[in-house]
Amino acid sequence: MKRYFQFDELGTNYKTEFIAGLTTFLSMAYILFVNPATLALSTIPDLPKGMGMDAGAVFVATALAAAIGSLIMGIFARYPIALAPGMGVNAFFSYTVILTMGIPWQTAIAGTLVSGLLFIVLTASGIREKIINAIPAELKFAVAAGIGLFIAFIGFQNAGIIVKNDAVLVGLGDLTKGSTLLAIFGVVVTVILMTRKVNGAVFFGMVITAVAGIVTGLIDTPDSVVGAVPSLEPTFGVALQHIGDIFSLKMLVVILTFFFIDFFDTAGTLVAVANQAGLMKNNKLPRAGKALSADAFATVIGAILGTSTTTSYIESSAGVAAGGRSGFMAVVTAGFFLLAIFFSPLLGVVTPAVTAPALIIVGVLMVSSLGEIDWKKFEVAVPAFFTVIAMPLTYSIATGIAIGFIFYPITMVVKGRSKEVHPIMYVMAVLFVLYFVFVRE
Repeated sequence: MKRYFQFDELGTNYKTEFIAGLTTFLSMAYILFVNPATLALSTIPDLPKGMGMDAGAVFVATALAAAIGSLIMGIFARYPIALAPGMGVNAFFSYTVILTMGIPWQTAIAGTLVSGLLFIVLTASGIREKIINAIPAELKFAVAAGIGLFIAFIGFQNAGIIVKNDAVLVGLGDLTKGSTLLAIFGVVVTVILMTRKVNGAVFFGMVITAVAGIVTGLIDTPDSVVGAVPSLEPTFGVALQHIGDIFSLKMLVVILTFFFIDFFDTAGTLVAVANQAGLMKNNKLPRAGKALSADAFATVIGAILGTSTTTSYIESSAGVAAGGRSGFMAVVTAGFFLLAIFFSPLLGVVTPAVTAPALIIVGVLMVSSLGEIDWKKFEVAVPAFFTVIAMPLTYSIATGIAIGFIFYPITMVVKGRSKEVHPIMYVMAVLFVLYFVFVRE
């Protein structure tokens, strides 16, 4: 096993990889509780029955998808990168596709499955490089930042810090409300832990907030910590059963959005973590195809289990910082996700006030990509800005991407830089215009 994972070549050992795997798990364990709450739309009042997904089933699907995805990445691609259902795409799945567009979650999960299959095909065919190179770096950074703002906005809403205001659309909420004060406490604690660079800061911030909620009586004390594994029946295989419901222009936009978010997120994470671990060779990523395939297969498996897109996690960098260098680190992380399945009773203490700080802090981390955009070039700044600002204001990641992708060819052509725009971008601009004209309600 040491030889397979190249311990000697990479200068690592079992102890180091185990600690790194545990560190990675703690850094991303928050997804076990945030993802079920997001896909169940648990923060939406008076939600029609059946509109959101079953939280217990999603909890198990999240843990299994993370475990299986991390195992594939660790054993097949041999990278120190863990996977789990992604933040951002889960918000798009719930708040845009289901809540705003009115698409049933059963159809949306089928769309997730198809996006994963598309990812597999493009990875095998080699077309992936053409697609990723067609979209300018500035728009990739803008999409990441826009999703960050959208996630943070949802966090502020869930916390009660930002509320509906009929006069000015949104306004400041009642900061004396118990649940809002608890969320603010969680934000402060998490910020302090992040600033001190504590491994697993987001997860520990949620734990401390939940404990504070129980002590103050704002959250009910759980009956137990370890319990029976919730049933997967409400979500397992639903994606396969509803595969025939995806044939519409509206769902095409949804599937492409799932695909793009996963594709760019995976590519960025792979490069960042591999570079941090010193695995890049001559500025090239060894076994890149295997790593992308691992991510794609994880999305397909996760969709069949019953969760939104599974993707590579940048939190893996915490494990690399702890010394992780091989795929064995991801295998260890997978083991902890499997153990986590037995802790479902803790779902009851993870209220919106507990998850809100995690959403806000993840948003802060994602918005950092704004610094990579050249704001001095107006032809670039306009589509990037529209992409970023439209996501939280329209409550739709897809709308932000569409507006940015429409304006980019326009500003570049007017500036006289039409030859720098890939033909794929012109095609996507036309498709998004058609989407707004004929599909968008």
